[in-house]
Amino acid sequence: MAKKWGFNVIVAHSLAIFLWASAFPGIRVGLESYTPEHLALFRLLVGSLALVVIALLTRMHLPEIKDVPAILLLGFLGFTVYHTALNIGEKTVSAGVASLIVSMTPIFSALLAVWFLRERFGFIRWIGSIISFLGAILISFGTGDHFEFNTAILFILLASFSESLYFVFQKRYLIKYGFLAFTTYTIWAGTFFMLFYLPGLGQEIIRSSIESTLSILYLGLFPTVIPYLALAYVTSRVGASEATSSLYLTPALTFVIAWVWLGEVPTTLSVIGGIITLFGVLFIHLKRDKLPERVKRNIIQIED
Repeated sequence: MAKKWGFNVIVAHSLAIFLWASAFPGIRVGLESYTPEHLALFRLLVGSLALVVIALLTRMHLPEIKDVPAILLLGFLGFTVYHTALNIGEKTVSAGVASLIVSMTPIFSALLAVWFLRERFGFIRWIGSIISFLGAILISFGTGDHFEFNTAILFILLASFSESLYFVFQKRYLIKYGFLAFTTYTIWAGTFFMLFYLPGLGQEIIRSSIESTLSILYLGLFPTVIPYLALAYVTSRVGASEATSSLYLTPALTFVIAWVWLGEVPTTLSVIGGIITLFGVLFIHLKRDKLPERVKRNIIQIED
């Protein structure tokens, strides 16, 4: 499959990054009134209902019985585990630090894609990933948070790894069902497992602030559904490791959105980190034929 970053792929990828970046501040607002488990359930219920409408309008077919176990597993990893673990982590970890830890997803995805799918990541992309991650670290420290390795960070690392498994092993089903149908199936699957937390949700909605409830409605309609559809589309075109490589931009955008939404004023260190992150992403997508001949020869020697 030829890997082409055409206009549609770039738009879909940019939309996924922006909406995911907005999710981290949105979660912080939602957690002011909701438990992590109820927030995840409410968010997924809203997203699932929206997808029921889309499924009816598009006359979406149900998956084959033999694929249901894999769909349930991927839905559990990509939605149940990811959203619950991330919400638990964000109870004590700020939006900026949480987005930094989740930015490990491209590294996990690249390793899994190389090991299991035989995708080629390449020396340039590894260097770009390291640069981007260093930029993300500066963004985190620029928020003034104490970066301590505690239980909350372990939960967010679990969320990142679980999401990576979902992104990498969805590929064969994306080819079979298409990005819209398969993403819909897995969101429904993830919601199914979250129904364990249904008791008490109604009372929590009644007691919660309007701001928190509106934030979760936004999370369910936008960051829950659209980015997964967009990234599934991108993955079907360019592969898992390359599709997730630019997610390092998420912490930089999270910081900007948190500034506007939550009033968190950016620091100079965070701005510098954002610039470094952007440079790393651009480096990842640098075309080898644009490099000097001597550099290309050195890269080939290293990769060999």
